[in-house]
Amino acid sequence: MKKQQTFTDIEYSCRKKKTRREEFLETMDEIIPWEEWVGIIAPYYPHGKRGRPPMGIERMLRMYLLQIWFNLSDPATEDAIYDSYAMRKFTGIDFMTENVPDETTLCKFRHLLEKDGLNKLFFDAINRVMVATGHMMKGGTIVDATIINAPSSTKNAEKARDPEMHQTKKGNEWRFGMKCHAGVDAGNGLVHTIEVTAANEHDVTAAAKLIRKDDEVVYGDSGYLGIQKRPEVRNDAHLSKIDYRINRRPHSLPRVSDNSIDWERLIEHRKSSVRCKVEHVFRIIKCQFGYTKTRYRGLMKNENRLYAMFACANLYMLAMAGRSFSET
Repeated sequence: MKKQQTFTDIEYSCRKKKTRREEFLETMDEIIPWEEWVGIIAPYYPHGKRGRPPMGIERMLRMYLLQIWFNLSDPATEDAIYDSYAMRKFTGIDFMTENVPDETTLCKFRHLLEKDGLNKLFFDAINRVMVATGHMMKGGTIVDATIINAPSSTKNAEKARDPEMHQTKKGNEWRFGMKCHAGVDAGNGLVHTIEVTAANEHDVTAAAKLIRKDDEVVYGDSGYLGIQKRPEVRNDAHLSKIDYRINRRPHSLPRVSDNSIDWERLIEHRKSSVRCKVEHVFRIIKCQFGYTKTRYRGLMKNENRLYAMFACANLYMLAMAGRSFSET
């Protein structure tokens, strides 16, 4: 979104240092396919034939992305654009002629994306281009899952927790929330499939949905032991022929003497060195985007948000690797 420079832009250009937030926003501004994403939204967006003219699609999309990247509420997103020069520059708003869209406008735009599942279309469109340009490889998938907490308090109007979330025990700690299952390309760590369930669903139950039709090898941690025995895998002609390289539990490995080579642990280390790629994208979602707790009730809304976040995470990993989205 290129506009003529203002006096504020000229003043800020004289700074000795850019903030990390500004560098991140410039990176995402360059790599996101704005025209394609705007084209996906356009058929569903109000055309303004009656009533007040609607806000521009790209401006609302940029505002929505700021919200999910920095884990902000609707009012906090509006306030942050007023406060932050980097965010105002990213949205292309000039305070001399216009104001920031209010929180209600952003809320309605988000509901539009949720109602029509447009974030999944963003995710699918990016993956199609990545496959066509060779960024995303074929033949191997890493499967993993992470728990995203949900508010467990019952101090609300219904006096109840979210019925679509569930509690589960991880280690010695009880967690309440949902589980995000991800299928990641084994070559470069880009996410190609996600599945969202309640937290009490076992990792292995969603594994078959994360495997692509051309996969020959699947990596996973010890939570996926026994995947070959699952009926959906055993009864499928393709899934039953895949080489499942699943990490064994440490206590099941045989002990060896001090002078011998521990081949079993070496094999497990090789598996883990490939499987660790899936943790990189989870780091972006949870640590960089701050999505450690659900923002909304129900799986559908949170799944819609995750599709947008994983699409952006894929693009961000491309940018950090020094590659462009359209590069062949």
